[in-house]
Amino acid sequence: MYLADYHVHSRISPDSAAPMADMARAALAAGLDELCFTDHVQPVALGTGARPAFYDWAALLAEFDLARAELGDRISLRLGIELGDAGIDVPHTEKLLSNMPPMDFIIGSVHMLPESWGCTNLYLFDPKDEEEAYKGIAAYLEEVRTLAQWGNFSVLGHLTLPLRYLNENRGFQLTFDRFEDEVREILQILVDRGRGIELNTNRGNAPLPGEKWLRLYRSLGGEILTLGSDAHHPEMVGCRIRESLELLKACGFTRFCTFRKMEPVWHKL
Repeated sequence: MYLADYHVHSRISPDSAAPMADMARAALAAGLDELCFTDHVQPVALGTGARPAFYDWAALLAEFDLARAELGDRISLRLGIELGDAGIDVPHTEKLLSNMPPMDFIIGSVHMLPESWGCTNLYLFDPKDEEEAYKGIAAYLEEVRTLAQWGNFSVLGHLTLPLRYLNENRGFQLTFDRFEDEVREILQILVDRGRGIELNTNRGNAPLPGEKWLRLYRSLGGEILTLGSDAHHPEMVGCRIRESLELLKACGFTRFCTFRKMEPVWHKL
């Protein structure tokens, strides 16, 4: 069975301190065949809505070169990014990406509520009750739909991300069930545009998205799918990748993807 983790962060991201080389060594120790670095690129700043005019692509490339030099050919290393909240300001996003070096892979994701909600970071979203939480999820899904329609990425990351924070951190017991129509529309847009989704293993917690939404994606004709731990520390690299491959089998998938030069590479389950 081919094992690949396609969502990890290094010290190039503001929320990680780990060198890429350390993450790569951890992947090798975990028995992975392939690792893709997906450090954060945030065209609209979390919590403020500011539009940074510059991203240090040179620093990203230099860090990746260090990891490749250290690990050699012992594991396949790929370079990608996690592009956050691009749909809030598409012209600015496209300007920021205009000098992006060649990438293997791009995760498109939404990490905050829309500008009408103050660009609140989902991690900090602290609703007073369940109804306010569900209103926040509805606003989040509007941003996800906008991002899906833009579609300049490889896969949509952690579709049900608000549940990570609302359930695990805030003590709610919410689902996306009341938003089935909205989720179906988003997944159909992705399928129609030839884009995929990520099965985020959520560092060993409930997968994002879960079985119901994976089955829905499959029923709509979805095939492009990557797996990622969302590791920010070496000890989380490869977390529950093996178990998630079994989940995909149970949901009717027969293969999954890695990427090279923005093109999917298929692996049998």
